[in-house]
Amino acid sequence: MDLRKLKTLIDLVAESAIEELEVTEGESKVRIVKSSPNAQNQVVMVPQQQAYAPVAAPVAAAPVAAAPAAPAAAAVPEGHIVKSPMVGTFYRSSAPGAPAFVEVGKEVKEGDTLCIIEAMKLLNEIDADKGGVVKQILVENGQPVEFGQPLFVLG
Repeated sequence: MDLRKLKTLIDLVAESAIEELEVTEGESKVRIVKSSPNAQNQVVMVPQQQAYAPVAAPVAAAPVAAAPAAPAAAAVPEGHIVKSPMVGTFYRSSAPGAPAFVEVGKEVKEGDTLCIIEAMKLLNEIDADKGGVVKQILVENGQPVEFGQPLFVLG
């Protein structure tokens, strides 16, 4: 936003009964607040991504990332661990209501689909890199997963 527009907005707020004005234009966000009749107006320009992303991301990511990691690491039994090759959302089936690809106790061969991880609106099938019996599924359906996070234990 250029300075002429800012000056016009400041004058508009100063001359009117408006106490606060917020304008978003592209990536920029301007907020003008009239604090008192004798004080000067306050103008704050904040890029939109910085204004909202840091507030939402830690709140949503901290409990999800911290809570499942500790129990999963402590409860992993002996066997071959299939790890997540990417960050995304874990799904046990191809669609809501569809049967899961695998269940505990099912025998899988190398190349069989174990789950889907959605990353950036793309559905990625995760295949077994080794044959065996599914001993444990370490992630709940719909849960976010991190790169390298254990998903399955094959025996």
